[in-house]
Amino acid sequence: MVLEDITSSYQRPKLDEYDNDKYIFSVSRHLYLGEDDVLCNDQISFILSERTLITFQETYSDCFEPVRKRLEIGKGNIRIGGSSYLMYAIMDVIVDNYFTLLNFWGEELDAIEDRLYDHPDRRIMYDTQAIKRSLITIRKVAWPERDKLNDIIRTDSPLISDLTKTYMKDAYDHCIQIIDFIESLKEIASANIDMNLSITSNRMNEIMKVLTIISSIFIPLTFIAGIYGMNFSREDPATGKVMPDNMPELYSPHGYMWTWIVMGAIAVIQVIYFWRKGWFK
Repeated sequence: MVLEDITSSYQRPKLDEYDNDKYIFSVSRHLYLGEDDVLCNDQISFILSERTLITFQETYSDCFEPVRKRLEIGKGNIRIGGSSYLMYAIMDVIVDNYFTLLNFWGEELDAIEDRLYDHPDRRIMYDTQAIKRSLITIRKVAWPERDKLNDIIRTDSPLISDLTKTYMKDAYDHCIQIIDFIESLKEIASANIDMNLSITSNRMNEIMKVLTIISSIFIPLTFIAGIYGMNFSREDPATGKVMPDNMPELYSPHGYMWTWIVMGAIAVIQVIYFWRKGWFK
C-alpha cells in the first residue's frame, strides 16, 4: 500500500503508521507557481524510521534548499533533532511556502481591485475567478495538512520525538493561519466579482437611461411626422373636390414652419421635465 501511495501521486496529505511503529508513512503537497504563474501541485512522500528519513518527489521541483542551508550551517536542532525533526523541517518549508502563494494572490487581488475603479473590463472577472480556483486548490491541501500535523502531534509512536512534536505545534498553528488567510482572500475574490458585475450593471443602466431619454424625446416627434406624412389631402388636386375627414392642415400656409415649432416646443418641454426629475445627473 505504501508503494501504491508513493507512485499514485494524487494522494491527499495524511499520516499512516505501519508494522508496530517500525516506520511511518506521510504525504504532503508541494504547491508552487510554474510558468505563466500556473499553480503546480506535486506530491512529496515521507518514510520515517528510527534513524532514517526517505523522501519521494513527484517532479524535480526543489523545495529542500532552505533545509540544506540549515544543514550546512549546522546550527540549531537540525543535526541533533533526529530523523523526525528533519521531516518536520521539510514539512515546515512546504507549509511556509503556502504563505508565499497567498501573499502573491493577495497582491494580485489588490491590483484587480484598483483596476475595478480605474478601467473595469471583462478580464477582471476571469482573472479573479482564476485566483479563486487556485485558492480552492490550496484550501483542499491545507485542511488535510492541518489534520495530518494534528495526528503527528497526538501520535504515541516512539519515532516522533517530543522535541519534534513541540515544533509541529508551530507548523499546526501556521496551517490554521493559512486556512483563515484563504477564507479572507476568497471573500475578497467574491467581492471583486460582485463589484465587477455591479459596475457593469450600473454602466448598462446609465446607457439605457440615455437611450430612454433620447427615445422619449423623439417618440412624440416621430408620431407627429408620421401623421402628417400620410398625405391625405383635404381637396382633390385634379378636380378640387373636398375630401371629407381628411387633413385640413395639409395645404395650410406656413404649415411646415408651424410643425417645426410645435415639435421643437414638445422637445424642449420634455428636456425641462427630465432635467427637473434629475435624469441628467
